[in-house]
Amino acid sequence: MATQTKTFLTPEQYLEIERQAEFRSEYYDGEMFAMGGARRFHNLINSNLSGQLHQQLRKRPCEFYSNDMRVRVSATGLYAYPDTVIVCGEPQFLDATQDTLLNPNVIVEVLSPSTEAYDRGRKFELYRTIPSLTHYLLVSSERMSAESFTRQEEGGWLLTGATLPEDAIDLPAVGVRFTLADLYEKVEFVAKAAGIRPLQL
Repeated sequence: MATQTKTFLTPEQYLEIERQAEFRSEYYDGEMFAMGGARRFHNLINSNLSGQLHQQLRKRPCEFYSNDMRVRVSATGLYAYPDTVIVCGEPQFLDATQDTLLNPNVIVEVLSPSTEAYDRGRKFELYRTIPSLTHYLLVSSERMSAESFTRQEEGGWLLTGATLPEDAIDLPAVGVRFTLADLYEKVEFVAKAAGIRPLQL
């Protein structure tokens, strides 16, 4: 039986294809991985986060990008599209096209069932090699829950979890703070157990 040979791409080949493509793909270790569309709650959470960031960063020397800013992890060769990226100070890009950021300070991933294991595991392992990264925020789209990983001076990462509407997410490196109630505004999780009413914010 004949085996199908994989075609491996260089980063330059990936970028050439990606910049002309109608849909987004991430890249790692010579392969491209197509990204699926996001569901309703995923989009609502990302929109709520964008509203908070616009309000809190508008007068500071920071920029944030939602969904479409590609990030290159230089040490590992990963090219990824985080749900939200924040950079304070001068953003550094791969080239004059300015569509591939090199120095994010904060990366946010809104978790979905198909990507949660990857975002928590291998992807975070790769992201951690970015010298400028100080916060990695994981936000669930299935329940009210957020986990913030903050880089420590000795090189480790401190985990802070939040599960209640009044719980706050602090990103001190970029001067941002918001509650889960802010993040999950208009998101209604329908309880699976009989007799339990949906959570409304």
